[in-house]
Amino acid sequence: MTPNRPLFDLDLLKALVTVVDCGGFTAAAARLHSTQSTISQKIRRLEDMAGHRLLDRGNREVLPTEAGQALLSHARHLLALNDQLLDVLAGAAVATTVRLGVPEDFVASRTTQVLAAFSRDHPQVKLEITSGLCAGLTASFDRGELDLILTKQRRHSRAAVACQAESLAWIDSATHPCLHLDPVPLVTFPPRGLYRDDIIRGIEAMGRNWRIAYTCSSLNGIQSAVAAGLGISLLPRRTVTADHAVLGARDGLPPVDGYEIGLFHRPTANATVLALAQALAGMLAGETPLLP
Repeated sequence: MTPNRPLFDLDLLKALVTVVDCGGFTAAAARLHSTQSTISQKIRRLEDMAGHRLLDRGNREVLPTEAGQALLSHARHLLALNDQLLDVLAGAAVATTVRLGVPEDFVASRTTQVLAAFSRDHPQVKLEITSGLCAGLTASFDRGELDLILTKQRRHSRAAVACQAESLAWIDSATHPCLHLDPVPLVTFPPRGLYRDDIIRGIEAMGRNWRIAYTCSSLNGIQSAVAAGLGISLLPRRTVTADHAVLGARDGLPPVDGYEIGLFHRPTANATVLALAQALAGMLAGETPLLP
């Protein structure tokens, strides 16, 4: 912007627009809850700033001059922008954003229903949902990038606001089983991903040779790979599908029951985060683990 150039006063522009719309000073003064002399002063100040006469004051009506007509369209635009800015700021004053992190296998579960109900009850709240591997969600939370996380961990490894035991199941393909193969092909999450070490320890405890046949960071990818016969895996029991065969002690595989679903937020969390945490904690408390 060029320095030292005059800035048009929106109040003066509003006076011009109102006079033209009302067809005179008297009606404009009534609409603006002002006096006719005050409106006249504002128009004179605007004409001084513009360097042009803006209105033709006839006996019966007031009409914009050529310069007034040119200024009028811009004045309406600036006044509309002012209204939009006020609306934005009013919304910003009310709206609250909550950043929630959830594992991928929770995105299409009861969690989505809980979040939808929360949004209906709190229409002023904007939910930003991030899904991914639990290690990544925890790291984002620790960096302050998330306000609340629902994640999985080894039991009691970190104090949670609420938690529920996570039931796991060994799974193979229902149509193309792999457990009998040597070495046993394994389908796992990437290194440091959940259950990977447990899978390897479980197979080694059987005295079996193994190989990593398929690695994927997506739950859906793991489910599909096992169903297609690429290898066996270990997943939450609630994610087992009809395309999977559940393995267990009869197959020589040890139970893995050392995990829990935990809910985490900071002690300084605001009331909105606490309200969402309460809804998610209620979901955890009400969920019934699936039976084998």
